Amino acid sequence: MKLYKRHIFDQIQPYLGDETILVIIGARQVGKTHILQYIQNYLKTKNHKTLYYDLEFPNLLSLLNQGTDAFIIDLESKGYVKGKNIFVFIDEIQYLNNPSSFLKIIADHYKNIHLIVSGSSTFDIKTKFTNSLAGRTINFEVFPLSFAEFITFKESIYTNVSKLSSAGLKHIQMLYKEYIVYGGYPKIVLEPDIIKKQQHLLQLIDTYVRKDIRDLADITDISKFNKILKVLAFQSGQLLNVASLSRETGISQPTLHKYLSILEETFIIKMITPFSRSPSVEISKNPKIFFLDSGLQSLLWLGQFQNIIQGNIFETNIFSELVKKYGREVIHFWRTKIHQEIDFIIEYEMGKILPIEVKINFQKFNVRTMKSFCNKYKIKDWKVIGLEGTKATKNDIYPWEI
Repeated sequence: MKLYKRHIFDQIQPYLGDETILVIIGARQVGKTHILQYIQNYLKTKNHKTLYYDLEFPNLLSLLNQGTDAFIIDLESKGYVKGKNIFVFIDEIQYLNNPSSFLKIIADHYKNIHLIVSGSSTFDIKTKFTNSLAGRTINFEVFPLSFAEFITFKESIYTNVSKLSSAGLKHIQMLYKEYIVYGGYPKIVLEPDIIKKQQHLLQLIDTYVRKDIRDLADITDISKFNKILKVLAFQSGQLLNVASLSRETGISQPTLHKYLSILEETFIIKMITPFSRSPSVEISKNPKIFFLDSGLQSLLWLGQFQNIIQGNIFETNIFSELVKKYGREVIHFWRTKIHQEIDFIIEYEMGKILPIEVKINFQKFNVRTMKSFCNKYKIKDWKVIGLEGTKATKNDIYPWEI
């Protein structure tokens, strides 16, 4: 299998060889194993000793659950020499009964064993990782492919998207529409057959519900959880009203809050809060909810992939791209009591603000609300992200120009 470089590797690379345990977390099938294997190959080119443990295999899970002594004995049987540097990869660390104790002992007593581990959810990582690991780990969040990574995986001939001919622009627009419809999970991106793409994503949803939700989160009523997934897929990009959602689904509000928390911790959705500095005129209570992958949202909502791009699916896709660029915690939206609304407000770099509106076609944008916001907050820079139509000003950008 060909290993493609993910952008997060550049963030991880400076920490390779440190005493800190590197923890790579993200949703199922998002490419964590691919990244571990890429790092392992990179280290091998530098003549470093490496070993790989995949805890999906029961025998390896059983071995590591016996504790660090059994682990060290196994390392030695595979060529590890005490005092020599070795990089050890542990995939799906959350399956260990007590990963905190295991990792702490290795970090404190075996400084030359450099651990790089992966986990499928912050939900189980938070449950099983105790405060004893404070200062001993650094987390790297992995999301579905960004569009720049999507182009690499597709091996497109157009690698410089900042300078495109008219033919190149049409090609990139076509690829971006594919990216919106099918999303950025690597296995789905690499699968050329549309029917198989759909089956792979359905299987991913089923595995997520069976393993992460039933086993890790201890949820027994899977049918209710599936129902909320579909309703939320329809509502991606909309204001979240838990009371209304409770009435619609027949699920109690406390249970809904639990489900929403689990969906966030397992990297399926993200709730974003309103941007507000004038509570008297701006709505600052209900969050908006977004899926972190537009392919996953569209399949759950529509039941099958459709080539007609829906506005809220495009907005979900752009949200996902913004998360990959800016992080999950700095993205907000703006909405006033007189129904003025801007899709995204990015707060970054010491309080700087970037308002962003999303339109499939640039010509559908009306500048009035944007001007109102910019005047209110004395903002000079703003963006309209579109895919079709003609750019009218320097503020208009394509998604790949984010």
